[in-house]
Amino acid sequence: MPINHKSRSYSCSGAMSDEKEVDLTGTDRPALSQVTSEGSIPAATEGATPTFTTGGSRSASEDNVAKPRVMGRRISAVEAVRNAPPPARKASRVIFESPPSPPPIVKKSSSWWGRLMDDNKSGPPPGIVIEGTNGGISLEDRQRNMSTASMGEQWKNGMALYEEGSTSFFANYLKAHTTPGPDDNEQSESGHSKKNLGVMLGVYLPTIQHILGVTMFIRLFWLVGIAGLAQTFLLLFVCCLCTFLTCISISAVATNGVVEGGGPYFLISRNLGPEFGSAVGILFYLANTIATSMYLVGGVEILLLYLTPWLTIGGEEVHSETGFAGMMTHNYRLYGTILLLIEFLVVAMGVVFVQMLAPVSLVCVILSILACYAGGIEKTLHPETGQHVCMYDARLLQSRAFMNKSMPIEEICNYCNINNTMMQASLCGAEGACNASVLSGKFICKNGYPGFNSNAFRDNLGTSYMDQFFTTPTVKADTSTDVFQDVKTTWFVLLAIYFPAVTGIFTGTNMSGDLKDPQKSIPGGTIAAQLTTSFVYFSLAAVFGAAIDGDVLRDKNGFAVGGNMVVALLSWPSRWVLLIGSFLSTFGAALQCLCSAPRILLAISKDDVIPILTPFKTTRASGEPFRALILTTIIAELAILMGAVDTIAAVVDFFFLMCYGFVNIVCAMHSLMGAPNWRPRFKYYHWSLSMLGAFLCLFIMFSTHWDYAIIAILLCAGIYKYVEYKGAKKEWGDGFRGIALSTAQFSLMKISEDDPHPKNFRPQLLLLLSTEWRKDLIDVSYINLLHLASQLKASKGLTLVTSFLNGDPTDDSARAAAAKVKSRITEDMDRAKLKGFAKTLIHSNNQVHGSMSTLIQSVGLGGLKPNTVLISWPRSDEIYNDEYATFMDKLKVACAMGMSMVIAKDICEFPSNDKRMTGTIDIYCIMEDGGLTILIGWLLTHSKVWRGCKLRVISIAGVHDNNVKMQEGLTNLLYNLRIKAKIKIVEIADPEVSKSAFEHTLRMEERTMVLSQMREMVRNANQAQNAAHGNLLGVPSANAARMTMPIVTAEMKEKTEKINEEDEDGKERRRDSQDSNKSGKTNDDEKDKEAAEKEREKAAKKERMKKVAKMNTAVKLNETFHEHSSDAALILINLPKPFAGEDEVALAQYYTYLGVLTKDLPRVLMIRATGKEVITSQS
Repeated sequence: MPINHKSRSYSCSGAMSDEKEVDLTGTDRPALSQVTSEGSIPAATEGATPTFTTGGSRSASEDNVAKPRVMGRRISAVEAVRNAPPPARKASRVIFESPPSPPPIVKKSSSWWGRLMDDNKSGPPPGIVIEGTNGGISLEDRQRNMSTASMGEQWKNGMALYEEGSTSFFANYLKAHTTPGPDDNEQSESGHSKKNLGVMLGVYLPTIQHILGVTMFIRLFWLVGIAGLAQTFLLLFVCCLCTFLTCISISAVATNGVVEGGGPYFLISRNLGPEFGSAVGILFYLANTIATSMYLVGGVEILLLYLTPWLTIGGEEVHSETGFAGMMTHNYRLYGTILLLIEFLVVAMGVVFVQMLAPVSLVCVILSILACYAGGIEKTLHPETGQHVCMYDARLLQSRAFMNKSMPIEEICNYCNINNTMMQASLCGAEGACNASVLSGKFICKNGYPGFNSNAFRDNLGTSYMDQFFTTPTVKADTSTDVFQDVKTTWFVLLAIYFPAVTGIFTGTNMSGDLKDPQKSIPGGTIAAQLTTSFVYFSLAAVFGAAIDGDVLRDKNGFAVGGNMVVALLSWPSRWVLLIGSFLSTFGAALQCLCSAPRILLAISKDDVIPILTPFKTTRASGEPFRALILTTIIAELAILMGAVDTIAAVVDFFFLMCYGFVNIVCAMHSLMGAPNWRPRFKYYHWSLSMLGAFLCLFIMFSTHWDYAIIAILLCAGIYKYVEYKGAKKEWGDGFRGIALSTAQFSLMKISEDDPHPKNFRPQLLLLLSTEWRKDLIDVSYINLLHLASQLKASKGLTLVTSFLNGDPTDDSARAAAAKVKSRITEDMDRAKLKGFAKTLIHSNNQVHGSMSTLIQSVGLGGLKPNTVLISWPRSDEIYNDEYATFMDKLKVACAMGMSMVIAKDICEFPSNDKRMTGTIDIYCIMEDGGLTILIGWLLTHSKVWRGCKLRVISIAGVHDNNVKMQEGLTNLLYNLRIKAKIKIVEIADPEVSKSAFEHTLRMEERTMVLSQMREMVRNANQAQNAAHGNLLGVPSANAARMTMPIVTAEMKEKTEKINEEDEDGKERRRDSQDSNKSGKTNDDEKDKEAAEKEREKAAKKERMKKVAKMNTAVKLNETFHEHSSDAALILINLPKPFAGEDEVALAQYYTYLGVLTKDLPRVLMIRATGKEVITSQS
């Protein structure tokens, strides 16, 4: 019935051939019980009862049953059709021969998945019952079935239809998705015992240790004093927001595949390409290297100012000389170099020694933070215990100006007056003659740590930015007596100084090799650590602002409190808790950086993208990158020579910010492209958040030190061009190649025509149609095919719809009709919301096969070309009409040209875009296909039509497979591929060839025999007609036949020649036999003929067995599909390999196998891949 739609009628029936289907179910067909297991039919025997026996041992009497022969030879099924006895006659008893099965050969694989599937061969433990299609089958029953299965290995597996030289279909299917190589596998084996760290020990605590560093103790309180609490909170918010957004991007990118050595370098290089990856990788390496210097110089500052000031060269008097050539700066350089050499020796001894110090450093940091909280509470409860400071008017005085070093700092109020001779000397000169202005000044000894009950929180809300050498925003300091600022302070200067305190969020990514489950541990641990440290920063800033006086907070070096650390005097129970803890934390953090930086350089060197770094990929026998460690130490020493912590911190900022910015760009780029490989397990991301994170990185860079930002960008660009010019060529599936797929000519020139990396693979659809233009009739199957292609738009690939029209390309009317068809296809594509291109191709009667071949070879530009053909199954099961012939042409040409195939069975039952499907999408994993079947199913679930359906992956298990371990392996595979699906293992354990298989095989032989006869009749008629026509034109008859022969005749040419050769062989044998009888040949010649005859019989028998085995596969799988997927919304199965060659009979048999395989199944997609990997677990 036509369906009206917008004044046009739609029909799914199409024009069918007038030829009627030959009836193969009449009474002339022999009973199924007359067919032997070899595919032949015995001669009839009176009084015999048909019996089928399979499996088990045979008795001696059964072994002695003679194989039936007719006229001295076995007859074929086709001959039996012609000579079948009446149904009333009883057939003889037939015994199925079941030769014993050889033991399975288990080949050890070098890959991880291969070894996993090798274990599957062992079978489940005794007593375990595995659910199969025929109920529970115990191990003993399986072994018995294995020993009694018939018809060879493929018959035992029940997968003869899919035989392509593989021994275990599921094992090969998993191997298609194996990414680690042998080297990676050996490393994973050696380090298997180490890969047991979870979220807490593997990511959370190490990240906290790396983030909470020396800057928090020696600079955070100063920020509160200068910027005030309000702007300090804003500064912390910007810093923490930048790292939080970057954490989200890291979580998305890191859970989109396996993260290997190199951490962020690996993420960026495998997503932005080797050029950008190497450039940012070098910057990240430099960031870790220079961070080592920053931590060491910060440790030296704690050591010389607070722990052991007597070690200062030049005495404590030089503590304020912090200029580039100041004496204190020289102390930083000297002692920093000594600490660097000590750390170099520790790291050179091995990573084990570094890991031993990590817990100590973390415990010290945690105790120091707790001591600050406790100190704030203690000062609130006992404010009198707070350390006092001396003020002269609004100026905070250095304690050394009026107190000897030997005097206790707790007695400072006793000396804070003008009567103090040291005070007079400091304020009035060496002679102590004070003028009236000095004497009129007011001295105040006030509590610098009043606790939470004071007005400190309110007083510290405002800002106090000032120039260098100022003691207040408006008063220039006397550097000999007043506390002053050694740098000009602005909000952006403070931002540059403090940002390194929030870095370290890549620690979990760096440790991915030691994590038990990186895809769970990295997002949870990294984000939790970032939120925890953000809370610590905000809470400590609030504690400092509420419990410490503002003038004391602005005393960066503690000159007003006897040279003590300001935060240390707040801590409880003793200032030594924080002093020792902060110093050990800096030493531990520096060790971590000095240990990780050479390994980053090693990862870059091993990729061979920067030739100049090749010497640094050499390691010692223990695996330690000693050469890279030496280079790292030299660079760290150069950074130490820069001097103060604040100067080094500004440089560290830009290297980290470049890395963070590019990670955000990677996440935003993939989110916007929506490539099929972008399937992060972490779902709480959005491209806008990543873009905001990248913007914040750029904002911090250019707002703090725009000159440093330009230098960092130029350095990155220089490395990029160097790698592009001299670096090794690598294909890592980078994101720029994905972007190039959707750009114009410039990008097309950048795309290689080689096969894309699995990360960049996307189905580029080519729809092949045979559409005639009519205003009032549109085929529903054609419309539904467009809708199906639209539902795969999540692939973000190219779609090309091509319609083949019969006509003369030089005829104006034919071209006009083609233009109308193209216009209609374009309109229908718009209605289906299918983005792509429409094309029409006009061909003459005998050029459709060549036209398809030419189209597939030439379509596309460079790397932007279709790789997957989407066609629909013929609407009739007839194998005599033009629709069948066109379908087989499409199938043969696409497979021959290396294209993937997607065949939609019963396309009229597929939903349009305005429908919403529920239920399951069942994906049957039967054979290795590189992951295309799973990828197609996953892409469909991202369409509105199929979004309500759940994926279900069903694996077909053989009798040798361990179902329990197969399920574990498939679970791990889907987890690594970031695909959420239910898993089911279905076992086809019954080796018996079903009666239905024999029946379908018999029908197939009868139909192909009729097809062969009809084709030969057409060929003979055409030859006669063309011979006459050719003679009239003066053309030899053979050439005339080739010129006008229909395409089906051309395809039958090879088959016809084979038939003719067989006829000639038969005639030759008869002539030989007659000549032999007449000439009296010897008995040896007769024996040779008999041997040759037996060989031919053996080959024919083997061929019949293969047909029955393949049909049995189709029948068994069809029963399995009906049993487990009868209610499925869609079924996806592997398409068996089409038969090679032009044998029309073989292709008809293949078509019959597929018909039986999908019989009575609504909505089936048969998918055939090229065997190349199209889905990967890599990032």
